[in-house]
Formats: sequence, C-alpha cells, structure tokens
Amino acid sequence: MLTYHIHITGLVQGVGFRPFVYQLAKKLNVTGWVNNTSDGVHVEINATEQSAKNFYEAVITKAPALSKITTHHIEKVNHTIYAAFTINESGVTATANLMLTPDFALCADCKKEMYDAANRRYQYPFITCTNCGPRYSIIHTLPYDRSNTSMQPFTMCKDCDEEYNNPNYRRHYSQTNSCSACGISLEIFSGTGEKLCSGYTTVIERIVAELTNKKIIAVKGIGGYLLLCDATSETVIKELRKRKHRPAKPFALLYPGISTIENDFNLSQQEKDCLQTVVAPIVLLKQKKAAVFNLPINEIAPGLASLGIMLPYAPLFELIVAAFKKPLIATSANIADSSIIYTDEGAMQELPSVADYIVTNNRAIVIAQDDSVIKFTPLHQQQIIIRRSRGIAPSFFGYNTNAAENIFAAGALLKSSFTFSCNNNVYISQYLGNTDSYEAQQAYEKTVAHFIQLFGQQPAIIVADKHHLYFATQFAVKMSEKNKVPLIQVQHHKAHAAAVLAENNLLRSKDPVLCVIWDGTGLGDDGNIWGGDFFMYQHNALQRCSYFDYFPVIAGDKMAKEPRLSVLAVCSGIAAAKEMLHHKFNETEWQLYSKMIENNPVILCSSVGRLFDAVASLLNLCDKQSYEGQAAMLLEETATAYFQQHGYKTLLSYFTQQQKEDNISTTNLFAGIITDIQNGVPKDIIAAKFHYSLVTIVAAIADKQQTKIIAFSGGVFQSSLLVDLLITFLGEKFQLHFHKDLSPNDENISFGQLVYFDNNMDDCKALHHI
Repeated sequence: MLTYHIHITGLVQGVGFRPFVYQLAKKLNVTGWVNNTSDGVHVEINATEQSAKNFYEAVITKAPALSKITTHHIEKVNHTIYAAFTINESGVTATANLMLTPDFALCADCKKEMYDAANRRYQYPFITCTNCGPRYSIIHTLPYDRSNTSMQPFTMCKDCDEEYNNPNYRRHYSQTNSCSACGISLEIFSGTGEKLCSGYTTVIERIVAELTNKKIIAVKGIGGYLLLCDATSETVIKELRKRKHRPAKPFALLYPGISTIENDFNLSQQEKDCLQTVVAPIVLLKQKKAAVFNLPINEIAPGLASLGIMLPYAPLFELIVAAFKKPLIATSANIADSSIIYTDEGAMQELPSVADYIVTNNRAIVIAQDDSVIKFTPLHQQQIIIRRSRGIAPSFFGYNTNAAENIFAAGALLKSSFTFSCNNNVYISQYLGNTDSYEAQQAYEKTVAHFIQLFGQQPAIIVADKHHLYFATQFAVKMSEKNKVPLIQVQHHKAHAAAVLAENNLLRSKDPVLCVIWDGTGLGDDGNIWGGDFFMYQHNALQRCSYFDYFPVIAGDKMAKEPRLSVLAVCSGIAAAKEMLHHKFNETEWQLYSKMIENNPVILCSSVGRLFDAVASLLNLCDKQSYEGQAAMLLEETATAYFQQHGYKTLLSYFTQQQKEDNISTTNLFAGIITDIQNGVPKDIIAAKFHYSLVTIVAAIADKQQTKIIAFSGGVFQSSLLVDLLITFLGEKFQLHFHKDLSPNDENISFGQLVYFDNNMDDCKALHHI
C-alpha cells in the first residue's frame, strides 16, 4: 500500500467535485481525503499502484458534467495511513490557480422539488444544489466555500446541515444549500420605499397581481435587478420605454417553458438546446405567423423580426412566470444606458423612477452581470455570441498564455471587457457595458479590483488600446504608473485579428491568413479611424494589406449616432447624392456639415459600420439611431426579407473596381447604390445587393493575396445575414473562421490585446524593450 497525491485544476469548484471524489473513493474502497484550495482540488489516497491508476483515471474521465479539467497530476508522496476517506477543510495556497465557476441555471431536479407539495422546499424561490445556482456572482474570495460567498450569513438549519454532511444526499457539500427555514428572505416594496409584504407565497402572489394590473416590477435576480412587465400589453411596454428613455431598443422576453416558446417561435435544434443549457441565455428567435400569444412585436422590437427569448434561470423567475402564465418583458434594471443595478441601496435609490414595485432579497450580489445573448444564423446555424456574461464569464478555456508573468489587458471603450491571466489561465470578464458612462466606469474598476483580490496578485504587464481617450486606456496608464510595470498599447483592429486567430488556433498557421476586421470605430496607426480593414497574418506578423477608402468624419462621435451624417460623408464626392440627402437636414445643418467636408477634415474614416449606417440612411430606414446598431439591424432585416423570398442566389455586385487597386473605392460602391435608387430599384434588392457586394469584396481581396484561409472579427460580423452569405458563397473555396465562444464585437478586444502581447506579434516586446 502506497500514498499518492493528485492535484486537479480547472473548473472544479462549485460543480460537486468533492462529493464526486468522495463517492468514487467509497466505491473503489480507497482511503484518504479530498479538499478545495485556491489552486484547485487536492486528493490524497492510500492504494496499490494499480488501484491508484484506476482511481485517477476514473476521477479524470468521469468528472461531474459541469466541471472542466485543465491540468491533472498524480505523484507518490511520503506514506501516510488513512483509516477512511474524508472531505477535509479547504486550504489557501500562495497563488490561486482556478478557473472561476459561472452561475448555473435552475436544474431539472430542483425544479421538480420546487413543485412537489410534499417536498420541504416546495415553492422555495432560492432552491439550489451542486448542479445549479449562483457561483461567480456571490464569491468574495477563493476557494469556493460557503464562508467565502454571500451565503456566509445564512446558517444552515438542522435538516440542511444533515443534507450537507450526508454523502447519500444530492446536496452533499452544496455551498449554497438553504431552505425556507434558514434561507433567504423575499420582500416587496412600493416605489416610495414602503415595505408592502414579505413571505414567499405572499410576495409572488402580489407580483402576479400587479403584473396583471399592468405594473412594472423590479425583481432582484442572480446578477442584478430585472424589470418585469406583461409582454402582451402594448400599453405597459410603451410606459416602460418612456420611463427608461428607451424609444426603440429591443426588449427581451421571459417565457414560462420550452413548449410555450415552441408554440410562438420557429426553433432549430441548436436554438432549443441553447435555451435549455446551464447558461440559459437570451436567444434571438423569429416568431411564427400563427403564434399563440398575441405579442405587440413592433413595441417589443420595433422594425425587427427577431426577439430575444429566455427561460427562467433563477427559481424566483420560474415561480413568477409560471404563475403569471404569459411571457414577460425581462430587461436589465438600469437608467438609460448605464450599468445594471445590483445593490439593494442602488435599487431603492434609482429604480422608483422606472418601477412601480421593487422585489428584493437579503442575499448580496457580489458581482453584477447582465444576461448573456446568443443567436444562430438562419441558414447555416453559425453561433454568434452578442453578449458574453452570466453563465459563461469569466473563465475562458480556448487559450493558455505562454508568458510567465500575469497580464492585464484593459479592452476597449464600447462593449467593454478586460482580460486577466494568472498561472497561464485566462479570465475574460463579463460584459461591462459602454465605459463612457460614470456608472460603467465604476463597475469596471470594481470588477478589476475583485479579480485582483480573488487571485491575490497584481499584473506584471499591462496591455491597452492606442486610443488615449478610452477610459480603459486611461485606467491602464494609471495602473501601469502605480504598479511601476510596463504598458504596451495595441492597435484596436490588430487586437480583433489576434483574438480571432487565437480562438481558431491559427496563430501557428503555416499558411497565410487573411483577417477581415470590420467594425464601427478604432484608432488606426496613421491617426485615422479604421474599421474596414484587411490584414495578412504570416510569420507572427500582421500587415494591413487593404482597406475601404477613407471618408471624412463629421461632428465626431455624433456621426456614429446619426446615419445621415455617414451617408453625407461617404457620398460627398457624388454629385447625384446631394439632392437625395438635402431633405435630411435643415438649412443650418446642411451649410454647417457641408462646410466641414469642404474644409478637409483632420480625421478620416474607413469604417464598414458607418457604411451600413450610410446605406440605411440612403434607403430612408434610419437617419438617427436611438441605440447602437439600429441602422445596421434594420438594413439587415430589409435584405433578409429579399433572400428569404428569392433564395440565396448570386446578385449583381456594387463592387466593380479592378483588383489591381489596393483599396476598395467607397465612392464607386455608393455610386452604384445611388444609380439603383434613381432607377427605382426596390429597397430590399438594394439592401441585399449591398450585403452580397461585401462578400465579393472579401473574395477579391483573398484572391489577390493568394490565400485560402480567412478569419473574421469586428462588430459587423454580428450580422447573421452577412455570415450566412459568406459561408454560402465562399465556404467551398475558402476556409472560413468566425468567433464561436467569444463575441465578434469589442468584447473580444481585451483578449486580443493579451494574445498580441503574449505571442510577441509584430515583435512588440522588442519595440517596448521587454
């Protein structure tokens, strides 16, 4: 008999790993112990060499379904005799080496118990087990133990304690274990802060009654407060838009169950499976013509055919929507575009202007998170993550760093995230919003501080965007100066390229890769605004090989909000455009903006995002956006309608220039569009031709560069239609690579920044003397 020590790292805490090892040891008659530490799970056993091998293989190959093992190791150690197998107290190591466990949606077993009148957790709205419930959102420090989470104040009752300590119960060592006798309280308050009632059944009945009365209710969820109201009531949705100052941005819907979703929406198998995963994200779906629920679509998502749908991931939401028996609007509780509200104090202070009632509980949310958003392209079912947050963040398993140092990558301005590496593991924060608001900046700073606290280490290298006005860049500069560590700045679109190359394992590609990076904005190396760029990646270097011709930037950031300014700038060299555009401006505006163009603007732009805006404005779909991406989404809807009616067939392209030219002429592109408008060509055909033209441009550049491998990144590739067209028309000739586990938008910038430095792309370490 010998003694062996096993060390396992990865996503191995908060997933039932210790109870699993305990049961396995009992089954295989192995003695010893298992415990959590801040560097993973440790197991020590008495066994023969063959028994130890069998046990070790079983631990690794039969690990809990929610776990993800990244490293594992077994070694002989000094012999110690153990009489039994036990779960020992957790320990803390000098450095943390863990993947952080995300929050898990309500599991089927807990849901069944919650509706069993004979069960002691009947209708308990905070039911959890080792397979479901909050994890990341409640953790203060590592390792993952109840005492290190916001469950610490709740002392388990006798029955819960027995479950916790008894290996025969499925809640054996469940750190969030509680029940109505010892658990979390539920209360409802009026908008004036008056406590109306408490108690689970009473509060839920009151919620349902007020929802029926067309009231708006803020309910504390897993990662923050959500605003709920009747999704079948046009009146209350209009009122919600008015109070949130949100005239057109789509709302998500919470449905009672998968069968009710199937009644109302066209569901592919991938979409159905995605809705029912432990992530339980919002999934974008198209409604059936003969839907059961009569939803006011044009109030929920004005001008759009797809709606964001989710299932109740928290037991409280399950009880509410099941009792209400109809879909609910379920949108982040915030004011305008600020961060989601997650503290009780913040809710009581800010939400009375939006919500009629506020439902809270006394379990603290440590880290705020919005709901994750995912969609699948209609034709090829390519997954596109729109927002990577609750249920997914923060651990990332697609990449391990080469550098021995810990790296902090600060990210971008919009759709921000940051990336932190520690012990070669990579952690990409949840979506942190647009950091041009003070609230989002506070959330960003708090989340960074929380990460550093969790891992007990400061970064040795800091990487940031080149735009000095970005909040994230300014934060990185201050951190670098404070910690006296090097700061490396990476061009925005090269970070996009690095992200998609790393995610698709193309960093060591022997063949050249064309990186197509299209988005709304990003400071280029030449001081202009890029966003319509092609890079060739070869021998660990990125070379910008082509881009859309520059056009003037009018009125700074205002141009991103008013598509009419984009079309005016893009078509400034096309005489026939002036007559089409003049009516979009009053005379003062027309003179002002025309003069700006004539005076040779200092800043120029190559953004494809602005080209989408320009076409949308030309077709009179959108001149002023009330939310980011609105014009492009309306344009996509118009083009999609054409392809759905006529099939995905080739069209005449607006791209007609000779391939010998290095750049793409935006003037030639839009001259063709304007000609079609003058000739009375329908909007849907023009929109379809524009999308198809972008595909032909990609093919032309790839042919010119003599490459067969193409990778795509940037917010433009959130377009389901564009992705489907690329796969349809280029998929056989080229190897196409898209983001799968990261969003194509600026959420991936921080990861790309880290990858760029970590792989010394473009010899960046030498340039910065590192």
